[in-house]
This record gives sequence, structure tokens and C-alpha cells, in this order.
Amino acid sequence: MVTRSARKDREPAEQLPVARVCVDVPLAHLDRPFDYLVESADDQVARPGVRVKVRFAGQLVGGFLLERVESSPHTGKLAYLEKIVSPEQVLDPEVARLARAVADRYAGNLCDVLRLAVPPRHARVETQAPKALPNAADQEPATGEDETELDTGPEIESETRPEAGREIEREAGPETGPEAEREAGPETGPEAEREAGPEIEAGTEIELETGPETEREIGAESGSGRKGAVEVAPGEGWGAYTAGAAFLRGLSEGRALRAVWGALPGEDWARRIAEAAAATVRAGRGVVIVVADARDLDRMDRALGEALGSGQHVALNAALGPAERYRRFLQASRHQVPVVVGTRAAMWAPASKLGLVVIWDDGDDLHAEPRSPYPHAREVLLTRAQLSDCAALVAGFARTGEAQLLLETGWAKEISAPRDTLRLRSPAIAPTGDDPQLARDPGAATARLPSLAWQAARQALQHDTPVLVQVPRRGYLPNTACAECRTPARCPHCSGSLGLAGARDVPTCHWCGRAAAAYSCPNCGSRRLRASVTGARRTAEELGRAFPGATIRTSGRDEVLDHVPGEAAVVVATPGAEPTAEGGYGAVLLLDTWALLTRADLRAAEETMRRWLNAAALARSDGRVVVVADGGLATVQALLRWDPGWFAARELAERRELGFPPAVRMASVTGKAEAVAELLSAAKLPDGAELLGPVPADDEQERMLVRVNRGRAAEMAHALHEASGVRSARKAALPVRIEVDPAALF
Repeated sequence: MVTRSARKDREPAEQLPVARVCVDVPLAHLDRPFDYLVESADDQVARPGVRVKVRFAGQLVGGFLLERVESSPHTGKLAYLEKIVSPEQVLDPEVARLARAVADRYAGNLCDVLRLAVPPRHARVETQAPKALPNAADQEPATGEDETELDTGPEIESETRPEAGREIEREAGPETGPEAEREAGPETGPEAEREAGPEIEAGTEIELETGPETEREIGAESGSGRKGAVEVAPGEGWGAYTAGAAFLRGLSEGRALRAVWGALPGEDWARRIAEAAAATVRAGRGVVIVVADARDLDRMDRALGEALGSGQHVALNAALGPAERYRRFLQASRHQVPVVVGTRAAMWAPASKLGLVVIWDDGDDLHAEPRSPYPHAREVLLTRAQLSDCAALVAGFARTGEAQLLLETGWAKEISAPRDTLRLRSPAIAPTGDDPQLARDPGAATARLPSLAWQAARQALQHDTPVLVQVPRRGYLPNTACAECRTPARCPHCSGSLGLAGARDVPTCHWCGRAAAAYSCPNCGSRRLRASVTGARRTAEELGRAFPGATIRTSGRDEVLDHVPGEAAVVVATPGAEPTAEGGYGAVLLLDTWALLTRADLRAAEETMRRWLNAAALARSDGRVVVVADGGLATVQALLRWDPGWFAARELAERRELGFPPAVRMASVTGKAEAVAELLSAAKLPDGAELLGPVPADDEQERMLVRVNRGRAAEMAHALHEASGVRSARKAALPVRIEVDPAALF
């Protein structure tokens, strides 16, 4: 430990003696760099990006050294850096700029964003020699109890800090694994603070239309002798898509192309993305790829291994354990690999000469960060593409409103297949609720498994192919009602809904967990119950009786199947847990569609479309998809034509008319009524800002929404952050949670 007399003998470094430090203090009014002197003895190791410890308000706290400068505007005496925690430069300059932009965009603090971007330190891992990069599929999940010394820098309090004026969620380091349960940013393009419409300059984009003139032009530029040039066979891989081959050639030339890709049914999307990554690597650039969950990560990891070879990429996954995860982060931070792939936290991964960022299935709610300041992976990657002037690819079977806005504003170009190719690759899709079906089967309007769906499943099983059945709800009977009067069954103690976990179980409350063995309907007195909502387990039980002798498999929260053999079997899965089948499914049945379509959510139709397309994409090209819904619904029409672009344009037009994101920008302010009122009264909101609410929120709180046009988004975020700083400076006792573009509005 340095003695007091030794501290007096300190001498500042001869060159760039002032260090600017982001101190890990999550108070909005202190969200700025602070200047400290660098001791001459630390001159060589005090480099931008290292972890440091400093004296702040009498306490020893951690932080990151952002830059070294010659002088400080501070006229008083500067304190010295107390300690260089490690000489490892874990905060890449490009990531530091990105973190500042994201903090400003989401009305958050830089230190909170850096806590998401840089994982906790493992001192012993830093000193170990780099290991060979194994495939994630070959890795056994670690328990997290390894011998590596854990050093997370400053102590982090897990509870909410009321004086910060907002709810700060302080988990150490980024999470890279998937959530157990599944469910929008720069203005759907990075933060460029411009007029309404695209905040992104369109001058950096490259025309991707593949008309004869464009193809000849790109082909001439790409010449076979040019470094990194690629050849794509027509009709195969990227060649099956309009502008697909041109996009791949542009990546191999290091061009900053931006595209929204709609994958064909049955597409090996992981291989296509790996091919795009390989083209970028051949141009000497780095790649960051973000997927939603561990299953997608495993597919992407295998595809990258085949396309790039060993030692060329690293996969970040929480299941690896903290030590191995930090080791892999260091391999990316030291620029030992050109490609980084992972789940949500990989959006912050450092990469040398970043040339391409990719997000697959951006509508998945797992891409939304649940910790302050609640950024979305799509928006972070698009901001990164803008700041680094690199290529960006937003990909998926479905298309979100944000991706559609990228196309309509001209920031990105569309990569899609021609209609004749789509017809060849798509399965036959049919609804059960249209007039011809109702004429043949009048009971189809109310039947859970209409005859059309039953026949499709039976024929697929007869042809020795598997059948996928998608059910929105897990469990057995999540909700029940009186069998006589249809009154919903409620817990007599707390009024929570009653459900059944099995055929022989007693009704149990979902809220308080109490059993209601003696339940009787308060309306008619009957003790008999019927299903209001049928879960996956009950569906599997019913299908087992409908198809005796057939193998029945389930895939859901308790056990998620990754792959099933291409033989006769019925697979019942909840959305997001559908396994792939060898050769594809002979039939895909989409049941209980009302449960998805009638949710009280702004994105209910969009999320339904995404879940249906993801399931239907697993069918064989000669297979059948049956959706138990009215054929006149817009979502069903888009599914029948496999036209997610049309549906996304329709959704965006409706939201623009009604004033909902992404056509506008919104922020939610949640807390106790007096705290919310205090923050909004201190906020200097831009002209034209609308206040909507208040509405009740959880824990006896209330919620207010602030709505502005897209051109005023930066002003709104700045005003809310300043108001939060006013409250934290006053040491306000009641916390307020600020979310810009919240995932849920209702």
C-alpha cells in the first residue's frame, strides 16, 4: 500500500499527464469524465481502455481510462490515479465511442453502458497464454466455479440507488446467454439527430438492385483479379436472392453496404451469414454477429467453423462460465480473431477494422437488454455501423417495423427472393377459417384441430415425415373455467387464475400458489372445470390419442429439443422452442392462433407473424402448413403469400397514422406519482412533445409516456437525462425508471 509520504513524492508523467476517467458512479449529474494525474511510474501502463481505481468523494472506486491529454480545464488541484488495475486494454476506443452514443440515445449513464459492454475481470485469465479456439458445440458448460481469480474492480451494490433518480440494474458484466423465457433504438438506424425520417445519411449506401446495368457495373468493379472477389452461382446460396450476389461481392471489396434480408423458407441462414462473414474477412475486416439464443449460436458457430476454418472466430456464450467467457472476450479484445458471434452481449464485442455487423431475427424480445439503460441489440449494431462506417445486415424470416423503416428511409436496401423462386421453395400454406373450408367442415370455426389440420398431419405421418405442432402456451391447462357457465375459475384467496398442471392434479393458483381442491363456481356452484387455454402438454396428450402409435415429443421451457430425426413423429413445441428436423417437417400445424393475435400489445400482430414464419420455415418445400385462423386476417394473408415485407409496410403505415414507434419516438417514465411528476416538471422537453398518461404500473406506481417526432428524439433523451441529473443532485429518495423506446407500451 502506498504511504502518505510516498504519495507526496509523486511526479506527473512528462507527456500527456492528464487522464480522463469514466468513474463507476451511476448518478446522472456525474455522468461525465473526470480528470486525474498520471504518475510517471504508471506512464507506460496508463493507456486508454485500461481499468483504474481512483479516489472519488473520499472513496476508492473503479473506472475506465478514456484518454490521455496534455492539460485539464479544471483550475484546481488534480488527484492522481490510485491504481492501474490491469494493463489490459479491455475498452476498445471504438466501443467507448459507441457506449457514449448509446448512453445519449437511451437517456442513460456511460458507466451503466460500460458495465454491459465489458465483462468482469479475471486476473489469472489475463496472464495465461491464449488457448486454441474450440467450437462452442464441443464445449461442456462450465459451472462458474473455477480457480480463476475474480476481480470485478469496485464493489457493486445490487440494490436500487434511489438517489440516482432512476432505477439502476447493476449486474456485473454483460449477459451472453439466452433468457429462460422469450418475448425498439437509433431511430431504426443509428442516432444521427436529423429531421423526421432517416436519421442516417443515405450517401454511404450502395445500390443493391440487380438490374442488368447494376450487375454489369458491380461485376466490372469486382473483376476476377481484384483482392477478395467472390463468385456466386446463380440460383444457389446468395445467388437465389435479388441483390444477394452483389451484396456478397461488395462485402469482399470492403464496401459499407446496408441491407435487410428476408430469408427463404427452409434456408440455411447460418451458412449464408457465415458466407457473408467470410467475404468480409477476405477484405481484411472484422465481423460481429448477434443471435437471439444458444441454439441459434450453436448453429452459427458450426457454420462459421466450416466457412472460416479453426481459429478464425470466437463464440461468446454465458454457458461457458465466467473464466472461459472472459478468455474469449480477451481474444476478441486483443484482435486475435476477426469474427465474433454471440447472443445479446456480443453487440459490444470489440473487433479489428470492423467491416460488418449482423443481427438475426431482430424481432425476438431476447435482443432487448433488461438492464439500464435498456438498449436493443439492433439499435446498438446500427449505431455501430454508422459510427464505424461499416456494412450492416438485418436478417430474418420475418421483418419488423424498424427494419421496414430502414428500407423506406433509404438507409438500407432489400435482399429478397423473386416470386418464382419463393413459390418453388415455399410449402403449401392453408387456413382453416375461410369459406371453402367452412363449407366442407362447419365445425372448423370452433374446433381446436379441424379436419384439414388432422388430415395434413396424418398424411405426413403416413409418408414417414415428422409433424410440428406449435402451441402458444406451455403447461397443461394454464387457465380454466366453470364447465357449466363458463365463468373463469379464480382463486378464492387472491383472485388469481386457476390452472391444472396435470390430468390428476388439483387446481392451483398462478399468483399465490395455493391449491383449490374444494373449488366451486361462485356463480352457479358447479365443481366441474373446463379448459379455457390448452397448454403444450395437454395438446401432446390429445394428439397421442388422435394418432395412436405415433411418437409424441414435446419441446418447451423444461426441455428444448435442438434437432429431431426425419421420421414419423409429432413434435409439440411452444414458440421459439421448435427443433429443426432432418429434411424438414412434412406438416406444420399452427394452433390456438387467437392466443397470439388477441394479446394487448402493440406488437402482437408483428410477433405473431414472426412466430408463424419461423415455424413454417422448418417445413419441407413439398410439405404443408395449416394455420387454424380466418384466412381474411392480414397476418394470415401475409403468411399464405409468404410476404413479410407487405405486412411490415402495412404495420408501419398504421403505426405512423396512430403515432406509435417506430414512426415516432417514445419514452416511458415509471415510478411513484410524486417522483414522476417531479422529474417531468424538471425536464425541458422539446417543442411538440406530448405527455400521455398516467396509467397504473406495478407496485403501486404510475407510468407516463413522452412522445416526440423522430427529429426531436435526441432532445427528448437529453432533457430526460438532465432532469434525472437534477433529481440525483438533490438526492431524491424515490427512484424513477426511464426507458426510451420501451419494448411494451401497454
